[in-house]
Amino acid sequence: MFGERLNRFTARVEAEGRTELVHVKNTGRLGELLRHGAQVWLSRADSPGRRTAYDLVTVRREDGLLFNVDSQAPNRIVQDWLQTLAFDELHPEYRYGASRMDFFMRRGETCWLMEVKGCTLLRDGIGLFPDAPTERGVRHLRELTAAVRDGYRAILAFVIQMDGVAEVRANRAADPAFANALAEAADRGVRILSLPCHVTPDSLTLQPQEALYDTFAN
Repeated sequence: MFGERLNRFTARVEAEGRTELVHVKNTGRLGELLRHGAQVWLSRADSPGRRTAYDLVTVRREDGLLFNVDSQAPNRIVQDWLQTLAFDELHPEYRYGASRMDFFMRRGETCWLMEVKGCTLLRDGIGLFPDAPTERGVRHLRELTAAVRDGYRAILAFVIQMDGVAEVRANRAADPAFANALAEAADRGVRILSLPCHVTPDSLTLQPQEALYDTFAN
């Protein structure tokens, strides 16, 4: 059971009758999820001697819907998906401009750059991103827009970290600059993808629709 968030990285939870200090693997606000009394799931940390022995990875919202809040999970599952698509090259953390883009892919003469964002905010059946201002996100959109001019196929992929949602939109109320940059990027040829997922207490599974594969046609 969730107790309280102490800062961006740590929280207190009640686990098996004891109070446990845990690592929050997401720097977003998560204000609609991390509420006192919410049911949460933890995973044991791999690093011995760490201050927190567990990571908080999943939260059940008041309406019963599960949300994966592990900010590292979207990149892992996208990389697994990309590895099935027969690229000649696939490189994570690819340096482009002033940023490291999440993925570079090449097939023949065609090159792609992809940036991945995890979506954990849901309102009225629509995923929203971000839940707090993100200068880094704006910078990535500008880099992707520049990449289109340089001949790349550029993609921003929103990984939806809850079930039953097919679309992510910019959360203008939280970050107008990101909303403006997203609209400009789309106008300039950046492909915006929303990637549906299935969530269990201990997993996040990508469920890409067939039409998404057209994004990677030469």
